[in-house]
Amino acid sequence: MKFIQYYLDCLSHASYLIGDETTGRAVVVDPQRDVSEYLADAEKLGLRIELVIETHFHADFLSGHLELAKASGAKIVYSSVAQTEFESMGVADGERYSLGDVTLEFRHTPGHTPESLSVVVYEHAADTIPYGVLTGDTLFIGDVGRPDLLASIGFTRDELADKLYDSLRTKLMTLPDATRVYPAHGAGSACGKNLSTELWSTMGDQKATNYALRAPDKPTFMALVTEGQPPAPGYFVYDAILNRKDRPLLDETKMPAAMTYPQVLDAIDGGAVLVDGRTPEEFAAGHLRHAINIGLNGRYAEFAGSVLPSDVDIVLVTEPGQELEGKNRLARIGFDRVIGYLDEPYQVMFSHPDDVQVALRLTAKAFDERAAEITDLQIVDVRNPGEVEAGIIPNAISIPVGQLPGRIDELDATKPTVVHCAGGYRSSVAASLLRQRGFADVSDILGGYGAWDEATQNA
Repeated sequence: MKFIQYYLDCLSHASYLIGDETTGRAVVVDPQRDVSEYLADAEKLGLRIELVIETHFHADFLSGHLELAKASGAKIVYSSVAQTEFESMGVADGERYSLGDVTLEFRHTPGHTPESLSVVVYEHAADTIPYGVLTGDTLFIGDVGRPDLLASIGFTRDELADKLYDSLRTKLMTLPDATRVYPAHGAGSACGKNLSTELWSTMGDQKATNYALRAPDKPTFMALVTEGQPPAPGYFVYDAILNRKDRPLLDETKMPAAMTYPQVLDAIDGGAVLVDGRTPEEFAAGHLRHAINIGLNGRYAEFAGSVLPSDVDIVLVTEPGQELEGKNRLARIGFDRVIGYLDEPYQVMFSHPDDVQVALRLTAKAFDERAAEITDLQIVDVRNPGEVEAGIIPNAISIPVGQLPGRIDELDATKPTVVHCAGGYRSSVAASLLRQRGFADVSDILGGYGAWDEATQNA
């Protein structure tokens, strides 16, 4: 058996290639949208991808099932409960599929979504202990899938939590303790609240340590898994619906168009958004007016999907050579309306100094001094609720960054404003969004709440 786990850090997303060397037959499970790596590895290993298996309709990324099926000729597989607008094959609960000696068993595990399934992998058809189980978003390392995402339209949170409890107990926890657990996501994903940085575990370890699996009864379990979930990024519903649909395919080799500055200004006048993918430090040193800073060095697509509408044109500003990366990473969440990138951005800023702004980033000490001087200073905390519970700067208004576009009217654009997060990446996103929306005096805190708390403790 060939078994490869792929991990995409920027989306905390795991996908898998499983093949039988004796027959050359293989499957890919939960692929990302840019699929060249799976195709290259399959060719290198002498494998033919014949199935693309989706554990559910994903909400946090646009899956590559259509791209991979087109490139390889594979069939697309979902649970028989799922309904798709493209051609797909439904598999029944308990159904087995042979790749040769390597055998897959499909188990319906609804809860995170109604159509969720898990894939039990046997290295040899006669094995009594599976090699592992691919759990999708049903079971994570240290957590379970949240049952409250709007991906499951028509089902309540409690209905899905009830199904999730039963799926875990009857379909997954019945597997032998030695069975390896391979989820679709790791730490950082908004698909759960307590995901581990470990990328795999065993069923025995999870039964012993996973807080949700240790719940003594269903009511306790339902209370545990429905409370304290982080806000879902705004694009989740968009992707959950789009993953059901037939849609245009991504060409991951196609460069976005180079645009002159006058062309970019015309696009902005027409409603396009300028997204600057440089680091917060580079952005603060000088950027074009109206640009929103979403750094490519962070969770770029996730935060783009959190603060940008899905139905606007996007113009990229990147370091030279990163334009294609920016386009493809946005495509991973289905944001395909990248109409181009600003050509020679540094030359443009040098030639148009009146259109360039700097962003004020305050040290913790400078923030305290500013707070003492300005009585009506507006402090905005863009961390998630779970982070805020650990401590908050006095008088801060708590609005998670993903909720900021919809709650911006709760803030006063005329007041001096300081934004902070935990470390400084999200605050740069949020502060630039506020400037783009007309806030005149906006700064953020270098190092975020962590730096301020440390300075306060040491004062």
